Amino acid sequence: MNHIHPHPETHLSSSAMLQDIVIGLSDGLTVPFALAAGLSGAVQSSALVITAGLAEIVAGSIAMGLGGYLAGRTEVEHYQAELDREHREVQEVPHVERAEVDELLAEMGLSEATREQAVRELTSDPDQWVRFMMKYELGLEKPDPRQAWKSAVTISLAYALGGLIPLSAYFLTATPAEGLVWSAVITIVCLLVFGYIKSRITGQPPVMGALKMAGTGALAAAAAFLVARQFEGHF
Repeated sequence: MNHIHPHPETHLSSSAMLQDIVIGLSDGLTVPFALAAGLSGAVQSSALVITAGLAEIVAGSIAMGLGGYLAGRTEVEHYQAELDREHREVQEVPHVERAEVDELLAEMGLSEATREQAVRELTSDPDQWVRFMMKYELGLEKPDPRQAWKSAVTISLAYALGGLIPLSAYFLTATPAEGLVWSAVITIVCLLVFGYIKSRITGQPPVMGALKMAGTGALAAAAAFLVARQFEGHF
């Protein structure tokens, strides 16, 4: 006799981790790159650019990680609040909730006779009833309570990794101007590759996605550089 073992579904967690990596890397590549470019237009010391860049990476990774954590906690708290509300409604107005179950099943194309039996079976167990309403009425899946911490760590590390890429050029060059040239080359190439891979994974046109990401980074850096140039010597 063949035993069928349940297949563990990892799509949701993998998708969440991919989303966190994308958020962290894209901001990490863009923001420190723009900061370093702006400083390169105003100062003559690579050490100053490196110091400011490292400080921004530390502050940015903490802020981004905290944002990911708070977003994860908010999702858990929202789900719990809706779950409590559904339990109350099932107890206090069961006839209304039964009518909603019947309506949802009708939208799925079930016949009246099938719906009648399905409603009776679904509403016989309050927990099962509430789970059905959460998923099909509200469109909510139970979030992983550990996802907040996972998101915080993933986004922070991805941001730090992304930020070190444009900054690395300043460690290897003598002047901020020279560092900016190499930083721009390295970062634009990385943005093109990252944008291409991200778009392929998410099903978007990869070439357009690569160009959009690289264009955003280049525009941010150019704006920061020009602003720094305009105010150079005024303070």
